[in-house]
Amino acid sequence: MTIAASIEKFTADPSAGRSAPAVTATLVNGRARLSAGPFNWDADLAPAVGGTNLAPSPTAYLLGALAGCAVAFLHDTLAPQLGVKIDDVTATARCSTDARGLLGMDGAVPDLGDLAIEINIESPETEERLRELADAWTARCPIYLALLKPNAVATTVTAGGQKINGVGRR
Repeated sequence: MTIAASIEKFTADPSAGRSAPAVTATLVNGRARLSAGPFNWDADLAPAVGGTNLAPSPTAYLLGALAGCAVAFLHDTLAPQLGVKIDDVTATARCSTDARGLLGMDGAVPDLGDLAIEINIESPETEERLRELADAWTARCPIYLALLKPNAVATTVTAGGQKINGVGRR
């Protein structure tokens, strides 16, 4: 389906554009096996925090989601929609982290910090057109927006089928 056809379809039926993606993680061979539709991949942690380092970390996947959304959304959606020619696009997402925070050590926090993304677009277009493209990305990339202005996360934890109340309240 082309972008124009999608816009036409979603204009006629706004509910057709809505979805509720989900990823399920299960424990397989000591690692998190992530599944979404027909796709499966693993996540692991570094040995310093108890993992085996046999798969990318959840942090790497978060950064990958941001960098991947930059490349794919810019190239596949925004450039065609705005009529901007892209020869190549790369993105690198970075953050800082402190493993001591994951271990609950005093004076350290587990939060990610210094989130940054560098996007390089190779294009014959003018700076003005590329700024329009970049502005559309910062206004519409769902991963960027979720990190920029995060949503509350409804958290439910169960054990043996019983809900553990009060988890995650701060």
